[in-house]
Amino acid sequence: MGLSTVATYHCLAFAWYFFVAYSINNLKAEERPSEVFLYGGQWKYLTVLNLFLQAVFYGVSFLADVLRLIKNLRCAKCIISSRDLLFSVLAFPVSTFVCISFWTLYSYNRELVYPRSLDGVIPLWLNHAMHTAVLPFAVLEILAIPHRYPAKKKGLILLGFVAFLYISWVLWIYSETGEWVYPLFALFNPAGLAAFFAGSLAVIVSFYNFGEFLNRMIWGQFQVLF
Repeated sequence: MGLSTVATYHCLAFAWYFFVAYSINNLKAEERPSEVFLYGGQWKYLTVLNLFLQAVFYGVSFLADVLRLIKNLRCAKCIISSRDLLFSVLAFPVSTFVCISFWTLYSYNRELVYPRSLDGVIPLWLNHAMHTAVLPFAVLEILAIPHRYPAKKKGLILLGFVAFLYISWVLWIYSETGEWVYPLFALFNPAGLAAFFAGSLAVIVSFYNFGEFLNRMIWGQFQVLF
């Protein structure tokens, strides 16, 4: 893609994610099932956090494109580094994890992750925007432009740290309310829950490695040209 085409794509993707995040953030409070939107509101759901992550990523990407178009190369290099770190460590693996894990569990027993009570609150298009479209967007991003991945150790430490923060947030909510963010967690004893979290981390790490593999296969050892 040409730079102006990439900039247009990133602008549209940013607008889309901003719109989706705005839509979920502005669901009428009186229509929200009380058993779902308890302590922490929508901010306890990885799906919603991912929407805002994607909006930030595409906003940063569009800013990098604009700086390159106006030839502000010094600032562009810094923003591009932030863009690539966001994409490699968070945007791609989290989007892939959200899509695949959600629909896998939904197919098995939707009540474990997306109770039927949400059908009357969240429109079908919004459900797919949150849980389906995120994966094609992530793959398209890899196809559109190359990204520099950090050293493997650094990337995995950052990913593990973010995962630790989210798990801590989930456990904190449970300690405060006695309710799990996802009904699925109530099925496990402490050892089983620890194993589930460890398994989930292993899966998301595999998605990180898969994104790096795709990027290398498509773009090889590239040099960013300004």
